Amino acid sequence: MINDIRQAAGILKQGGIILYPTDTVWGIGCDATNDEAVKKLYNLKRKEKEESSLILVSDINMIYKYVQTVPEVAIQLLEISDKPLTVVFPDACGISSGVTASDGSIGIRLVNHEYCTGLIKALKRPVVSTSANISGMPAPGSFSEISKAIIGGVDYVADAKYAGKMTGKPSSIIKIGASGEVKVIRD
Repeated sequence: MINDIRQAAGILKQGGIILYPTDTVWGIGCDATNDEAVKKLYNLKRKEKEESSLILVSDINMIYKYVQTVPEVAIQLLEISDKPLTVVFPDACGISSGVTASDGSIGIRLVNHEYCTGLIKALKRPVVSTSANISGMPAPGSFSEISKAIIGGVDYVADAKYAGKMTGKPSSIIKIGASGEVKVIRD
């Protein structure tokens, strides 16, 4: 797995797009700090910028580097959640503007997946994560359901043996306001 992670991280560092397993579903992703890579990802997915994307981080400390104001309630929710949880934080910083929402917010998920965690640590930056499908199509529940257009459009495909235990469905999403108010977006 280590060699695969190093190779994938190298592709990300060069501005490439990868197809990789996450704790939820198979995703396509890129370096969240690279504007050109984000544009390339959206072109492959045929996704509009207005939709924004989420980023994956390997640990809580990484959140503080990419969010100006981190409400304590957000950290508490991430620490106690027993299922994949994306928290939408206000005031993103240090990442591609192509990833943030029009209000400057960013969805962040603390990933709990051996391959993803290793990948993010090797890259030393967050990874954009979006389901491995063309925008508007169903998210693939398994590798065999990923379209040839997606597989052929990425620069690297992680070995399916690293999928591990995935939930097969998207994460829950909550939005945290600057004052700590919580709004459930997707349960």
